Amino acid sequence: MANKNVIAIKEAKVNELAEHIKGAKLILLVDYRGTTVADDTKLRKDIREANGDIKVMKNNIIKRALDANKESGLDDVLEGPTAIVSATEDYLQPLKAVYKFTKDHENYKIKGGMIDGEVKSVEEIMTLAKLPSREELLAKLAGSLLGTISKLAVALDQVKVKKEAEGDSPKAEVAAEVTAE
Repeated sequence: MANKNVIAIKEAKVNELAEHIKGAKLILLVDYRGTTVADDTKLRKDIREANGDIKVMKNNIIKRALDANKESGLDDVLEGPTAIVSATEDYLQPLKAVYKFTKDHENYKIKGGMIDGEVKSVEEIMTLAKLPSREELLAKLAGSLLGTISKLAVALDQVKVKKEAEGDSPKAEVAAEVTAE
């Protein structure tokens, strides 16, 4: 029979993880097999810089924490070694950090996850990870607006030059009125 202290420790871990999952914007379950210590250290640093967290946990503890939140959609991916990547503020930056790492390390795989409390497939998660960041989208919007404004300014300048050439400029009319008086 298991020691009561060990059971209490495991129950505390399950309850802590269940509370964390409840408040998290991002939960990713990843297979980290074959990752070197140096690569893992770099990934952990990148995830921390993106306001995320990564922990290696037993599948049984993860499953019980998910069950405590009435989520069974990820039970089938809880096989083999599993690390859990989570974020409580913004899900996109930690997701992009993991996605970038998976592109460079083919043995590191996303098994599944939850975004804003909703279970997502690996394909849906990858689609979100490939989207440009908010800053990139704002930069593209600003660039396109600046280009449009520049074209408008050039067009208005050309109208002004044409009117001045025809003698229909407001300055020419005012000057003609002043000399007539």
